[in-house]
Amino acid sequence: MKTPPRRICLFVLSLFLSLLWFTLPSGAGQDVLRFGVHVSAMGTLDPHFAEGSQDRAFADMVFNGLLRYIPGNAPRIEPDLAVDMPEVRMEGGKQIWTIKLRKGIFFHKGPATPAHELTADDVIFSLKKAAQKKFSAYAGEYTGMDIKKLGDYDLEIILEKPMSSILFFPKLTNYSGGFIVSKRAVETMGYERFKSHPIGTGPFAFQSYLPGDTLSLIAHKDYFRGCPKLTGVQLVFIPGIEDRLDGLKKDRLDIITGSAEKGWIDAVEKDAAIKIDTHGVGEVGTIYLNTRAKPLDDVRVRKAIAYALSREAFLETTSPRLSGPVFSPVPAQFLPGGLSKEDVRTLGIAYFQDLNRARQLLKDAGHPDGFTLDVVTSEKRVYKNYYSVMKSQLAKIGITCNITIETHSDMHKKIRKEPKPIVIYGAWRPNADAYLTQFFHSDSIIVTGAIPDTNFSHYDKIDKLIENARLAIDPDAQVNLWVQAQIRILDDMAAFPVMFTRQCYARKTYVEYGHSLVSTMALYPQFTENTYFEAKKITP
Repeated sequence: MKTPPRRICLFVLSLFLSLLWFTLPSGAGQDVLRFGVHVSAMGTLDPHFAEGSQDRAFADMVFNGLLRYIPGNAPRIEPDLAVDMPEVRMEGGKQIWTIKLRKGIFFHKGPATPAHELTADDVIFSLKKAAQKKFSAYAGEYTGMDIKKLGDYDLEIILEKPMSSILFFPKLTNYSGGFIVSKRAVETMGYERFKSHPIGTGPFAFQSYLPGDTLSLIAHKDYFRGCPKLTGVQLVFIPGIEDRLDGLKKDRLDIITGSAEKGWIDAVEKDAAIKIDTHGVGEVGTIYLNTRAKPLDDVRVRKAIAYALSREAFLETTSPRLSGPVFSPVPAQFLPGGLSKEDVRTLGIAYFQDLNRARQLLKDAGHPDGFTLDVVTSEKRVYKNYYSVMKSQLAKIGITCNITIETHSDMHKKIRKEPKPIVIYGAWRPNADAYLTQFFHSDSIIVTGAIPDTNFSHYDKIDKLIENARLAIDPDAQVNLWVQAQIRILDDMAAFPVMFTRQCYARKTYVEYGHSLVSTMALYPQFTENTYFEAKKITP
């Protein structure tokens, strides 16, 4: 008898697991937290490429940084793998940060490596990996660092260009390129295999991943902060909100990504067995205009697009409990260095909707009848809403948008590899420097930049302002430079800031996070060694 093709075996296995999930009795595996997420697949398992919310949640549970954002209480930072906050000194014009590691921290057991202790070699390997664009989406944030090993648990990070602790500490946290991976695991397995079975030091270890179905994590019993109270966490991929909510109500899921759609929270809160959590800021939605793509390379066209848009129309698609307008790339409501509504109005760069002015600008630019744009969106509701609203508004001035819908992970890949005339992107960054560097410095231009990141606008007019602000010692001078940079961005209309959204999750009342929930950099509520289930009634 012939062996069935591999793809048939995978299909049968996927079908079996799906049926098993729907037929398990309520309360089965009750120590495993079942988390219904709003996408159909993982984007990556390499924490240095974590960009989608599902990827950030995974990285947060499996890996640690030298420092960490306090669970549920970002942007406050505390030591994690490091014993204390790094100490700094100046020597020969260079800034030197000294770091001492905790002893007795162990990496998870892997398919090719036993559990083994973390040392300075792993930290050096990880930070060097984070600085290489082949191995990190955040390479631009980690250049200019020289790392010196002083001992197995001691090292120094030497910066040629000094920076404030406000800008330096976030680079070492459990965020973007700050995650510490196992040098031994990567070198033993090879990078490609590591990407399919990552090894970290976090409270949960990778167990298995069935694309389109589930990703399973198991408790790391030797976690240095204590054995987790949960035996594991399972991410269940369910893009449809109705299906996620049905799974939650029927006790097939314990927590789900909620919806910002108007009325959804109010309706769900009527169920006494479900609790709604909102936290954040979760993301800031911004429309990035490609300054090098025709016909958007004409500033009059970009300004016409801006005058065609209405923030109110975007806000109408989202619960007012979860959203609000922003008027600069750095949200003034939450971070130093942003511009308020009054600021942009006074400066004449508010771009409140004015369709007549938009049409005249298009006519002046030689496009009286408009033109067509090809853009790509994610399957996620918030992204589809962004693009739908933009399409209907631009149609009023003769601009047609052809929208292709991709999975969330494929959208992330395509907008980085295939320049688009317009990209709408939701993101939260810890400070103004991170926003401006990643989205507007010429080094960060996608594909062609020295260190490609998320400069979808292909913008290169404020490099000196960003760099000078990074080196400023005086906080007021630093903020002033950030403000100047954003005035230039808005005057050139390289980006149209739209709105902020808070995160929304629905959980069964028996789920306890084990920490307060104010805001998280990882976007999800965070499941740690302290997360647990209270006693609950199990329905037969």
